[in-house]
Amino acid sequence: MSHQNPALLLIDLQQGFSDETHWGGNRNNPNTEQICLKLLAHWRTHKLPIFHIRHHSTEADSPLNPKHVGFAFIPATAPMANECVIDKMVNSAFIGTDLQSLLNHAGIDTLVLVGLTTNHCVSTTARMAGNLGFTTFVVSDGTATFDRIGANGERFDSQLVHDISLANLHGEFATVLKSDEILAMIGD
Repeated sequence: MSHQNPALLLIDLQQGFSDETHWGGNRNNPNTEQICLKLLAHWRTHKLPIFHIRHHSTEADSPLNPKHVGFAFIPATAPMANECVIDKMVNSAFIGTDLQSLLNHAGIDTLVLVGLTTNHCVSTTARMAGNLGFTTFVVSDGTATFDRIGANGERFDSQLVHDISLANLHGEFATVLKSDEILAMIGD
């Protein structure tokens, strides 16, 4: 990776996503959290910048509402005391937060995105990051989503939704790579 100091953005790795039925069922990429943990360990070992993004839903019945246990981070990938936590209320980690100013102040120009869900908060954050001029990578095996119901009632399989979401990002807003490719680019 030609850019020094790439930041890892862990997006919405919250306990509320364990309620698959609420989100549409049939989640793809069952190893997403393990991939995120592997990348997080690498970033911590190499003392690279880490940002934990948490969705703060204002919907009372959402598992991601702060009044519910689902608001909490997944324990395995929870932030350490010295790691930045950004709470957002919309899909983009940049809207209504100080993420952009924190990244700019730290001289960070490269972002690596992982988390939940591919077609919502990961995609929206990647699009904005690309539009804001950041070199952006989305880790294909470090993101996941659920089945979606279309406007005409048809069900779209989570893997299809995931693949199309990544295809829409790749080459325009971000570069989509697998975790091993990201680790190889960063090196030891």
